Amino acid sequence: MAHLQLAAVAGGGRAGDDMEDVALLGSYDEETGGAAPAGGGGGAEDEEEAEAHVRVTGMTCSACTSAVEAAVSARRGVRRVAVSLLQNRARVVFDPALAKVEDIIEAIEDAGFDAEILPDSAVPQPKSQKTLSAQFRIGGMTCANCVNSVEGILKKQPGIKGAVVALATSLGEVEYDPSTISKDEIVQAIEDAGFDAAFLQSSEQDKVLLGLTGVHTERDADILHDILKKMDGLRQFGVNTALSEVEIVFDPEAVGLRSIVDAIEMGSNGRFKAHVQNPYSRGASNDAHEASKMLHLLRSSLFLSIPVFFIRMICPSIPFISTLLLMHCGPFHMGDLVNWILVSIVQFVIGKRFYVAAYRALRHGSTNMDVLVVLGTTASYVYSVCALLYGAFTGFQPPIYFETSAMIITFVLFGKYLEVLAKGKTSDAIKKLVELVPATAVLLLKDEEGKYVGEREIDALLVQPGDVLKVLPGSKVPSDGFVVWGTSHINESMITGESAPMPKEVSSVVIGGTINLHGILHIQATKVGSGTVLSQIISLVETAQMSKAPIQKFADYVASIFVPIVITLSILTFSVWFLCGSFGAYPHSWFDRTSNCFVFSLMFSISVVVIACPCALGLATPTAVMVATGIGANHGVLVKGGDALERAQNVNYVIFDKTGTLTQGKAVVTTAKVFSGMDLGDFLTLVASAEASSEHPLAKAVLEYAFHFHFFGKLPSSKDGLEQRKEQILSQWLLEAEDFSAVPGKGVQCLINEKKVLIGNRALMNENGVSVPPEAESFLVDLELNAKTGILVAYDSSFMGLMGIADPLKREAAVVVEGLKKMGIHPVMLTGDNWRTAQAVAKEVGIEDVRAEVMPAGKADVVRSLQKDGSIVAMVGDGINDSPALAAADVGMAIGGGTDIAIEAADYVLVRNNLEDVITAIDLSRKTFNRIRWNYFFAMAYNVVAIPVAAGALFPMTGLQMPPWLAGACMAFSSVSVVCSSLLLRRYRKPRLTTVLQITVE
Repeated sequence: MAHLQLAAVAGGGRAGDDMEDVALLGSYDEETGGAAPAGGGGGAEDEEEAEAHVRVTGMTCSACTSAVEAAVSARRGVRRVAVSLLQNRARVVFDPALAKVEDIIEAIEDAGFDAEILPDSAVPQPKSQKTLSAQFRIGGMTCANCVNSVEGILKKQPGIKGAVVALATSLGEVEYDPSTISKDEIVQAIEDAGFDAAFLQSSEQDKVLLGLTGVHTERDADILHDILKKMDGLRQFGVNTALSEVEIVFDPEAVGLRSIVDAIEMGSNGRFKAHVQNPYSRGASNDAHEASKMLHLLRSSLFLSIPVFFIRMICPSIPFISTLLLMHCGPFHMGDLVNWILVSIVQFVIGKRFYVAAYRALRHGSTNMDVLVVLGTTASYVYSVCALLYGAFTGFQPPIYFETSAMIITFVLFGKYLEVLAKGKTSDAIKKLVELVPATAVLLLKDEEGKYVGEREIDALLVQPGDVLKVLPGSKVPSDGFVVWGTSHINESMITGESAPMPKEVSSVVIGGTINLHGILHIQATKVGSGTVLSQIISLVETAQMSKAPIQKFADYVASIFVPIVITLSILTFSVWFLCGSFGAYPHSWFDRTSNCFVFSLMFSISVVVIACPCALGLATPTAVMVATGIGANHGVLVKGGDALERAQNVNYVIFDKTGTLTQGKAVVTTAKVFSGMDLGDFLTLVASAEASSEHPLAKAVLEYAFHFHFFGKLPSSKDGLEQRKEQILSQWLLEAEDFSAVPGKGVQCLINEKKVLIGNRALMNENGVSVPPEAESFLVDLELNAKTGILVAYDSSFMGLMGIADPLKREAAVVVEGLKKMGIHPVMLTGDNWRTAQAVAKEVGIEDVRAEVMPAGKADVVRSLQKDGSIVAMVGDGINDSPALAAADVGMAIGGGTDIAIEAADYVLVRNNLEDVITAIDLSRKTFNRIRWNYFFAMAYNVVAIPVAAGALFPMTGLQMPPWLAGACMAFSSVSVVCSSLLLRRYRKPRLTTVLQITVE
């Protein structure tokens, strides 16, 4: 998310916190996303630096990361520390002459965490060396133990720096060094662990997989090889005729993707066609294939198991069929022989997947659901075979339970099929986002003079930056860009959650995947592929769905010891019943006359093994998190992980930045007053000349006001592509400013006509010995009491006048603050503005707790002060100077119009730039974890109740006995019930403010 541009969505640009009287980058290290060390002045670049990447385990929340940062920062020689909770990693920059890697490891361990240096990371890294993040589809996982096995094996591989595996999506995300290990070696490692694996996609920007049509033979491959070899910019390529694919690594600066596709078609005279393979479509087809495969196994098992059930239960009551089944075929009855054959196919052909999975798990020292299924069905099958052989050669006919193993496998397959379908529903949000991307785009062709001469329909994945595209009414915008011709309204609800259509005209920014409603638009593409807002949102949702909430650690631990406990209980059940039967503790009338206490005890034992289900525990959290993150994305609330989702439910304080968060972030000059003999026009020209060199939003507001005063017009925006014209306009009436400098937190100063100009707050005037007249001070106080910011102006050491600037509140601000209070949350306002203005704004929105005149570095200190008593603090901000506070908060929420750095530091991104989404984010978190608690209750209660019933605890009193095949059905439906419980979150609706405020609308 480091380059996710959401300013266009909000429409408000970067006005944000830049309006505050603070230094935007004063105490913020942009590279690490944290506070820069004090006194980090010049000269540091000349000293030798080393960088270490450390794996830190045991962190559960942002408080842990703060503890690690504090412990490492306290060590001598450490310059910068950045700790990632999601990746369980710390990045430490240190002076190798003063500190060693061992010191860093020791500091982290002293703080109470386990630390491990990642291979070959404690040396200065060449810029060309990079880490890739790749996704792999992993098949054959059935429970949390499988996930732990895959993650454990991956993390042991050299070159792999991190691995996260998600059971619900069957996906694994691996962070690796491509110079040490390849994706094929990662696939091999997963397969060696006993699972199926396939590479999906990586973060490498210059690699693409093209699907081919017309390439069937080696001769065709040779022709394609010759075509590609002649192209400039291609680094390497590999043709796979079996899959009709070609993987190409290319230099995007030298050759475009569309040029490669066109060259393949033209070089083969149209014989070969190439198209970009969409990894999401491939993932969807894999899901469909898995469901189809499971359905085929279920049908086969059902087809063979039904006759077994009929032979056992129905046929003995039909005289003719019963006579046929009792006919002898050698030493066996015909019915028993048919059952044996049918069940053997079910057990060892259809049930082969359970044996393979159980063997793989046991080989790596872990246990899972497949082990329980194999134990239960094999015990039933082996007993039945032994009983059949015993009866054939002795004449005594003990009971045979062939139908038990067949029905258990059938019910388990049925449950797994339903589970696959249900788990597919949890990722519907991703599928819907992917479907927003149009299949094709209309490219406008230009001649050498730049005139449009025609149109061409192309694959939307082949759009390149700079392309001008035609968007018809009712069609989707193919990529991010801006309008170069036409006017219309665009429905952006699928991205931002904002239902009202947004007007678009020349220079308006558009987002890929949104729908053009009315007029024809010509847009120029600025971002394509993984750089678009939609792709970044999809990536963020995927990352969040793969993350583990801290509450899941409990389930993972229980799952790791669950199977051994169940097997122990099963053995104990058999032993108790068998010993009690052997010593006559219960009457023999409890079992059939053809049976005995061994068989009687064995059936209870098998039922215990089969009914226990660790899968329900393993699915309780990830499925709910998946659904919740998808629902959040649909409502314009992007969650970065399960840990953030979990923390948000317990928020005690919500800190709002003022400018750009509570206010609209659009500065407007409301008044200008001169307190000297200077003409107002000359005063405005002087101020505008000084502020023209500043990028501050206040400066832009002053410039706009002065221009309008003189020319009754509006300055052109840089978005119009008229930057050069804008500079010409400004140069015609502005005075030349020299030695311009910004004074952090105070204002600006420069020389005009060799005289010093000061523009800023009281502190700037006091520092330079400029006295403010009493009447000006009184006027300034009145401005501040009316929630306006006053800017003082001095020229040649004399006070000249002042200007009042207003930043209107967002219309929903006061209602949202009141809503948070009703939810039991304490709102706080934080700003760099002066106390009078801050208190006036706070009074207007209903916030009692105000922290004003806070510098950027001090914002994080305010967050930490509220955290001291153990309170959970959320921070809502949008600017660069909010990033330290967003990172320090337990829950950081970046408002949609925020900067890249603010978005990177936050746990939530509120795309719509609407404060109502703060309530939505907290409410969604609470609803999600209520659902997770219910999931755990169902999973735990199911096992707590079902296992004793299966063990026969109620049999002496009620005669209630659960046959093993019925136990298998219960086990199959337990995990399905948990997934379906999570799917109920799809019914989530954003809370109405009238409901939150307990207002009755008549």
